[in-house]
Amino acid sequence: MAVLTIAGGAPAKDKQVKKAEAATSIRAAVERGDILPLPRILALAQARVKGEVLKIELEQDDGVLSYEVKILTKKGRVREVELDARTGALIKIEDD
Repeated sequence: MAVLTIAGGAPAKDKQVKKAEAATSIRAAVERGDILPLPRILALAQARVKGEVLKIELEQDDGVLSYEVKILTKKGRVREVELDARTGALIKIEDD
């Protein structure tokens, strides 16, 4: 039992380390100007879809970094706004 607990704890620590490394990498990319800062992305997304931001993800697909912003509208719909992380250009808006 003790071995399972120790083995089970290792992935959680690895996950925390990976999250910390990812956060450091993202901060560095913002500082270099490779991607837009989160406040700018939020403003761009909410200019397209009004509502409460539920979730934000930075993803890479085919070498392109994009932000996916999920927004709950006043009508109760969840919309996903996808923006190019470097330029802020709209990629798509869809219902989630």
